Amino acid sequence: MIRWRRGTVQQVVRGWRGAVELTVAVAARAADDPATVRALAYPDLVGVPQVGDEVLLNTNALALGLGTGGYALVVALPERLPDDAAPQGHIVKARYSPLQTIRLAADEEGSPHRDALAAADSLDGMPVITADLHSALPAILAGIRADAPHARVAYVLTDGGALAAGFSRTLDALHDSLAGTVTTGQAWGGDLEAVNIHSGLLAARHALRADIAIVSQGPGNLGTGTTWGFSGTAVGEAVNAAAVLGGRPVGALRVSDADARDRHQGVSHHSLTAYGRVALAAAELVLPDGLPAGLREQVDADLAPLTGRHRVVTVASAGLDEALRAVPVKLSTMGRGLDGDYAYFLTCAAAGRHAASLL
Repeated sequence: MIRWRRGTVQQVVRGWRGAVELTVAVAARAADDPATVRALAYPDLVGVPQVGDEVLLNTNALALGLGTGGYALVVALPERLPDDAAPQGHIVKARYSPLQTIRLAADEEGSPHRDALAAADSLDGMPVITADLHSALPAILAGIRADAPHARVAYVLTDGGALAAGFSRTLDALHDSLAGTVTTGQAWGGDLEAVNIHSGLLAARHALRADIAIVSQGPGNLGTGTTWGFSGTAVGEAVNAAAVLGGRPVGALRVSDADARDRHQGVSHHSLTAYGRVALAAAELVLPDGLPAGLREQVDADLAPLTGRHRVVTVASAGLDEALRAVPVKLSTMGRGLDGDYAYFLTCAAAGRHAASLL
């Protein structure tokens, strides 16, 4: 079901790469409809909204009270449709949904990267850092930059969370710090588009010329509170893809002593399932040496069953605090900032530092 509403743009609040935030007055259809809502439009899909435009909205996220995606989404500007654009590429993303979009894959005919990628079959030992949550991205990048400030780092966005790269204000803020973003699967809107994680990693290496790739889903991960019902299982699939292509998988573990949920204390069950049961290839799972003693003891116990396949690496945390506090975005995971879930961000930064040491 889609919860449909019509509205009128009252204010264009702000914009960033790939998205525009609006205030929209809503034509109420139910007693609990708010008078105004925050709305998000993707200009490359619907055009550029202006004050006074009528908009057609999908308000599912608001009705569900979603924190990450608490926007109404603009489906169309019915009275001012954008002009037709000349098609580029032929791959379809968000396939057979009402907003399916045509994109140019990095490796298809007509792409300037076609020749390089048609013959590509190896990552040439490139470190590939795999992470469950999108919030890990700036912390991992901080760890890389602490020791390898000039390394070319590409971000490979999977389709487990937000499909639109433009939804992420973090990506917008980090744009100048990345060699580029590759959107894979049904995700779209990156600097390059790829059909799957394998072609996405090859595009990062051979089209963006990355020294290191970071792989995670977009904001808004999905979970049901069960062992298998969460979008982060893709972490294990990314490990497998990196290994098959001759990359070097590096695991950014989800570690916390701040999450109130038992299943995310120590090493999250998301990491334990992804690396312990989905990943069939070996990865280097990274921990910082600065974890509190009690937490480190719990983490070691959690990881013990995984050591038959993976190698646990401990790296020095000196300098990582300064690097984390210098990132150009506000660090936040599940509503907790750097000091609210310090172990999580420090562990992510340690994975970045270890990957930098492999260059």
